[in-house]
Parts: sequence; structure tokens; C-alpha cells
Amino acid sequence: MNNFREKIISISQSYSDKLKEKMHNREEEMKNDNLDHYLIYQVLGISEEEGYKIDLYQNKGRFLYKYAGSFLEDITIECFKEKFRDAKEKEKVENNQGNRPKKFEIDCLVDNHAYEIKWRDATTDGDHITKEHTRAKCIKSHGYIPIRIMFFYPNRSQAIKIQDTIKTIYTGLGGKYYFGDDAWEFIKNETGIDLKNMLIDIAQSKTI
Repeated sequence: MNNFREKIISISQSYSDKLKEKMHNREEEMKNDNLDHYLIYQVLGISEEEGYKIDLYQNKGRFLYKYAGSFLEDITIECFKEKFRDAKEKEKVENNQGNRPKKFEIDCLVDNHAYEIKWRDATTDGDHITKEHTRAKCIKSHGYIPIRIMFFYPNRSQAIKIQDTIKTIYTGLGGKYYFGDDAWEFIKNETGIDLKNMLIDIAQSKTI
């Protein structure tokens, strides 16, 4: 287990380095940005200094959310691969339920269990429900059990309603949807790896 922990630390450091580089590069790029739109900020009572900070952190936030999601997805797949040697990642299946997209990607495939892994899904877009319904139906039609794992539940009521609808879709197709504490517990029970506590330990070691 120590070797696995070291692997997770190595992956986290790689993501951290890439994230910091992206943020630094974007901050440098922004020094040459056209700031004419700050006129509207000022009309709305936002100073130039505050407007710059908002733009800067909005840009940094996009990178952070992207890298956070990819990191948690990758290390969750590593948990499955550690337990199940035949686990496959990024498998694709033909979309036999519609024209777009042509294929759906399965984050991790273990036997006939097709896992979709999300760190957090805060979308409020109703079209998201249609896409997830099509995706789950497609995966089931290929003989797999669709299972969605989401570690952090959204805060806003509309986003929560959408996730509740997606859960109903998955269970209605004979699949599963684990979220929040249940998601962490599922990974622990399924792979034998207490991923959440491992990440807590790593986070604490970086903030001491």
C-alpha cells in the first residue's frame, strides 16, 4: 500500500506542477490583454483593480476545476487497476442511440461494470440530462452496467435536481449512482483502498 500511496503522491505532484505552470503562463498573457471592457465593470461599480482580480481568478479557476477533475478521475482509475488487473481505461463504445457523439467513452471498465467518474458536476443545463440518458442507455445496450461515481455533490438547488434526475435514469436502467460519502465508501469497499483518507493525509502533509 505504501507503493500505491507513493504513486498517488507522484501523480498529484505532476498535476500540481502542470497547474501552476498553466496559471503562471495565463497570468503573464493577461498582462498584455486589452482592458477596454473594464468600462462596463466600472459602470457596474467594479474598480479596475477588482475587475482585474476577478478576471485573473476566473481564468485560474477554469484551470483548477479542469485539473482537479482530471486528477481525481485518474487516481480513481488507479485504484481500480490496483485491485483488478484486467481493468481498462478510456474504452469507447459506438453510439447506437443517436448521431452525436459518434462514440461514448467509458472512464474505467471492470468486467461488465462501466464506470463514469466525476469529481463534481455543478451543471444546471437541462441538455445535460438528455446526454447522460443517451450515454447510459448506450452503455447498457452494449451489455455493460452503467455506474456513475461523483465524489462531491453540487450546492445549488437546480444542479442538485439535475443530479437527482440523472440518478433516477441510472437506477432505472439497472445501473448505480454513488455520490458524496457513498462514492468514497464505494471505492474503499470495491478496491480496498481508502482513497479519501489517503488524500487527506497527502493534503495535510503539503499544508504543514
